[in-house]
Amino acid sequence: MAEGPGSWRDFSPARNDAELARGATGNFQGAADTESTGREQHLGLRSMDPAWEEMRGAVAVAEVEEQFLHLAIRKQVSYRKAIAKSSLQHMVAQPNPALAMRSDSERQIRSTVDWSEAAVYGEHIWFETNVSGDFCYVGEQNCMAKLLQKPLSRRKCAACKIVVHTPCIEQLEKINFRCKPSFRESGSRNIREPIVVRHHWVHRRRQEGKCRQCGKGFQQKFAFHSKEIVAISCSWCKQAYHSKVSCFMLQHIEEPCSLGAHAAVVVPPTWILRVRRPQNPLKSSKKKKRTSFKRKSSKKGAEEGRWKPFVIKPMPAPLMKPLLVFVNPKSGGNQGAKIIQSFMWYLNPRQVFDLSQGGPKEALELYRKVHNLRILACGGDGTVGWILSILDQLRINPPPPVAILPLGTGNDLARTLNWGGGYTDEPLSKILSHVEDGNIVQLDRWNLHVEPNPDTSPEEKDEAAADKLPLDVFNNYFSLGFDARVTLEFHESREANPEKFNSRFRNKMFYAGTAFSDFLTGSSKDLAKHVRLVCDGIDLTSKIQDLKPQCLVFLNIPRYCAGTMPWGNPGEHHDFEPQRHDDGCIEVIGFTMTSLAALQVGGHGERLCQCRQVVLTTFKAIPMQVDGEPCKLAASCIHISLRNQANMLQKTKRRNSMPLLNDQQPVPERLRIRVSRISMRDYEALNYDKEKLKEASVPLGIIVVPGDSDLELCRTQIEKLQEDFPAQPSALERLLFQEGDGAKPKTVSFQRLSPKWCFLDSTTADRFYRIDRAQEHLNYVTEISQDELYVLDPELVVTQTVSTSPAMPDLVDSSATPPGHHFAFPSCSSSPSSSPAPSAEPEHCLPHKDDLLIEAAKSGNFSKFQELHQAGRDLMVRDSSGQTVLHHAVKSGSKDIVKYIIENAPSEILDATEEENGETSLHQAAALRQRTICHYIVEAGASLMKTDLQGDTPKHRAEKANDPDLAAYLENRQHYQMIQREDQETAV
Repeated sequence: MAEGPGSWRDFSPARNDAELARGATGNFQGAADTESTGREQHLGLRSMDPAWEEMRGAVAVAEVEEQFLHLAIRKQVSYRKAIAKSSLQHMVAQPNPALAMRSDSERQIRSTVDWSEAAVYGEHIWFETNVSGDFCYVGEQNCMAKLLQKPLSRRKCAACKIVVHTPCIEQLEKINFRCKPSFRESGSRNIREPIVVRHHWVHRRRQEGKCRQCGKGFQQKFAFHSKEIVAISCSWCKQAYHSKVSCFMLQHIEEPCSLGAHAAVVVPPTWILRVRRPQNPLKSSKKKKRTSFKRKSSKKGAEEGRWKPFVIKPMPAPLMKPLLVFVNPKSGGNQGAKIIQSFMWYLNPRQVFDLSQGGPKEALELYRKVHNLRILACGGDGTVGWILSILDQLRINPPPPVAILPLGTGNDLARTLNWGGGYTDEPLSKILSHVEDGNIVQLDRWNLHVEPNPDTSPEEKDEAAADKLPLDVFNNYFSLGFDARVTLEFHESREANPEKFNSRFRNKMFYAGTAFSDFLTGSSKDLAKHVRLVCDGIDLTSKIQDLKPQCLVFLNIPRYCAGTMPWGNPGEHHDFEPQRHDDGCIEVIGFTMTSLAALQVGGHGERLCQCRQVVLTTFKAIPMQVDGEPCKLAASCIHISLRNQANMLQKTKRRNSMPLLNDQQPVPERLRIRVSRISMRDYEALNYDKEKLKEASVPLGIIVVPGDSDLELCRTQIEKLQEDFPAQPSALERLLFQEGDGAKPKTVSFQRLSPKWCFLDSTTADRFYRIDRAQEHLNYVTEISQDELYVLDPELVVTQTVSTSPAMPDLVDSSATPPGHHFAFPSCSSSPSSSPAPSAEPEHCLPHKDDLLIEAAKSGNFSKFQELHQAGRDLMVRDSSGQTVLHHAVKSGSKDIVKYIIENAPSEILDATEEENGETSLHQAAALRQRTICHYIVEAGASLMKTDLQGDTPKHRAEKANDPDLAAYLENRQHYQMIQREDQETAV
């Protein structure tokens, strides 16, 4: 079957409509050439394939070209006329003079947006991919891999999500399939003609959601190996239709695109204009005399310097909040690189910027006149500070507010503004909604002015000390003493030996070791003797000398040191006010070693004062840090004063986190909702199948809360529910809970939740998502659940002993229902003696013939193993301890058997666990330091986040086996898996 983007032969019976649709939907920017190209290919004109030319010879190709040249030209002209009559002429590929000067050999496969004057209209943005289930988009007739009969590398377009082989990219150009346009040419349209964005329709072999026309789902049986095009979806608005005439109608081709659920933050391509380089008129150059060559050349140079290939011509609307996304690809274990691709899918690629490609300045200059502009900074607090400093330089008025998508660790500013301490797996679509609805708040920013201390004695001078701080502005905190010394030693050691600091676990261990060493040596205990502190004209030096702190912190925001709150809640202390980030005051806090230790368990430091100006004088070189950037500063006089207030976006509660229907149901006064637990093992193994996760969940009980409750209140009720659980299961064991719809009976768990449990969002169409505990107060219970509330327990140990009990734990009511009035499920009349309880013990009764298969895997006898499997032995067989043949093949170290199992067994075998320790085959391979086998299993799709009964991931097992290179590889692939879940081909 021809399956190129112009192939609509499966689309009819309505031949006339289908033919016009075939030409238009294949590529709406240059659809005129699609039918003629397909006809040429059908008749054998394969001059686009070099291998074919060699086979047929130049003479044969020339003869075919001569025969059909006139036919091709006639077809192209006729289709261009048809498009012109149907008001689609603006979508035909627009000529680019700069591009015409480039030869085919000069064109490169781009993985970034081209902002030069040679940018190609509708150019794809390619990233390498190992997706094996997607067929090449050009179709079998044009696919180079099909022609050469060998596997080729694949690439995926970030903006429209088509997948092609790398050599087939050239075929996309020849069949004229372009990506969604991200800009328009200046002067290409009548200025009075309204400018609209058209849909960018793409064929899909896999599609989530339902057809917009008929409301039915898309048939996806054996979707990973299906060649059939099941849907047509728009890369802009994400609307999808069945690939048949009754659903996708002709009027959809010409209708304007709404840009989808996030239209308010998308920068339309009609706003971005490419302008031609200015040229001096010929007449004026002849008439004017060259009076001053020097003056003329300098003026021309200035004009050349001001000229930019692209300009932004916004058409503001009251509801528009255009967004600029800046991503630091190095933050968060390289999470940023994957996030860039996802944002290019949801937005215009020309509003997403990689900070490693020159920083934020040029982008902010380009968009500085856009009304209601908002900024999303994806990275750590340092990334946010960088963007705020550029906004200061450009003096944009009013300054656009900045939201934060926190990557990496720390992220105290993001925590303060309710964005959380790090990105887990929340859908980026939800994050965009939060950015659109976020409240604008102010953030105080503080100047640091440093002068040398002239009163320093010569013996206190340190030649290695710096004479200025790494930053002269801080947003979070400025500190000196113990914490700065530990950070400085870490940075200096990492710069000297960067190869030793490529693991987050190793970094944390170094921090802990350095802190312990500094504690033993007491290198910061004399800090009070070498500083003088004056706040708002009041000398606090004597107070510091009495306290003898080992660390002084000047704090602007409530959070510090990865989420702790050193100021705490003053409560009854009337001398101090609660801390705010917009009150023009800075909090001064002292820490002893005791209060530093208490900080990690909810304690606070010694509150010294709240003030508006600080003069800090040091008399020797002391380690200091500014927003995490450390240095050892020579004796100095430091002035701290308010610089300005930056506009920030604070994440707030939303009544609707996702776009819903207009007829929303009223919120009930009280909710009776069942709480069910899901183990981390099941969550990682089944996260693409919501129904299986629901079946695997274990009920905990029922809570009753007000209809408008947030998750913080629900957490307190679930904790109360836990208090009623017995410390040990009674002899009567567990309740057998029968679902009302006749489903399999469920077992109620009396096992207490671990301290690290979190809520799961079960309302999205594709899967469950974790909710950061720091953001529970921002989510209503009705937003994340429908009829049942699910929680994830990362430390749950699934036991194999399961039986029944006559009663479920009491229902917990937030209105404090008196004892005796709690609701409970009816008693179960069955008993263990009369009705045997269902057992979760898997069946491991092993036929003798399958024993031979396991023995062959144990011994590493590949030929015997292959012979037994081909004779009909089951590769999913387990031994008495629950180990699969893959476990035994890993232990024997047989790479051939491992590879054979991966290629022939169901994918479930990759994450199958044995019973004794809950280990997968990847756990065992990592523990045995088998790098090649680990690579095979990881590339086959095994979960790297799956934990054994000790809570260890495969990466942890590699670290325990003293293989840092293997641990680093597994950690890298683990981060990739965490954010790959967002990268579905389409999410309608």
